[in-house]
Parts: sequence; structure tokens; C-alpha cells
Amino acid sequence: MESVGSLVGSPWIYAVVALSVLLDVFLPVLPSGVLVITAATAAAASTAAYVPDILVLTLCAAAASVLGDLVAYRLAWRGGDRLDRALARSRRLRGAQERLGAALARGGGGLVVLARFAPAGRSVVSLGAGAARHRARDFLPWSALAGLTWAGYSVALGYFGGQWLGATWLAAAVSVGALFAAGAGAGYLMRKPQPSEAG
Repeated sequence: MESVGSLVGSPWIYAVVALSVLLDVFLPVLPSGVLVITAATAAAASTAAYVPDILVLTLCAAAASVLGDLVAYRLAWRGGDRLDRALARSRRLRGAQERLGAALARGGGGLVVLARFAPAGRSVVSLGAGAARHRARDFLPWSALAGLTWAGYSVALGYFGGQWLGATWLAAAVSVGALFAAGAGAGYLMRKPQPSEAG
């Protein structure tokens, strides 16, 4: 935590968090959630001269999440036939695209929020929405809600873990474990057949 603490004790933490969250829509292996949690954990018990504001950290992560979704959506929108063929070859992408289309058509985008927690779910949904050319006004409000929900949850895990267990690796590990558990649950719900599919 000391090495992370030196970064947390600087305004650069916001830029690092924003860049990581922005890029993980394209590179899901980036540990953006772990970074957000670790920053919040260190900030919870920090004694540095500069302590990041938890609200600013949350808004920074949420804004970067929405911006990343928008970039992926626009790239997929303009991807043309090549991207359509790639989506057609992937059963997972095709299924997510169909579910997203049905959810947005019903006026609900809970799938967008759920996907934000699932491993690579954000990528699948953002690219699928763009490739299917769903209207931005149907997709982006749900993307904003998803980004804010995910950022708030991640920061809260780190912050309260740091408050209760101190700024230790144990606190960060427990918080990251809770984030992974939420991701596993979201992934399960996304794979679960919908009533129309089961029928």
C-alpha cells in the first residue's frame, strides 16, 4: 500500500484512474476496478498532505467509464461489414447483442448496468450496441447509470474496507474479492436464459 499511497497522495491519481477505466473497454484485462478500490482504500486512511476526494474519484471513474463506452459504441457503429462478420462468428457477442436490442426496445437497459460488473461485459454491450446501430439516446443514459453504479460500488468497497480494516493489503483484497463476486454474479445473470429464450 505504500507504493500506491505515494500515487494516491498526488493529483495524478485521477488521471491514472480515468485512463485505466477509459481503456478497459478495449483491454478488459486492465485492472481498473482494482485500481479504483486500492485508491479508495489508501485514501480512507491516508495521512498524506494531499488526500483524494472520494466524490471526485467516483465521478472521475464514472465519467471515464461512460466516455470509454461512447468511444467503443461509435467505433462499432462505423465498423461496417467487417465488424458485423466478427460479431456473427461469436455466439457470445451475438447473444449479447440480441438481448441488448430486446432490452432497449422494451425501454429498459438493466442489462447495460449488469454488464458493467461482468468480466468483459462492458465491452460486449458497448460494441454490440454500436454494431447493431441502436440509438445513442437509448444506450447512453443506461451507460451513465452503469458507470456511476460501478464507480460508486467500487469506491465504497475500497473506502469502507479501508475504514474498517485500515489501509492494508487485507482491506484491498477483501474489497477486490467483493468486486469479483459481484462480477461473477453479473456474469451468471447475463448467461441465464431469459423467459422468452427458455420458452
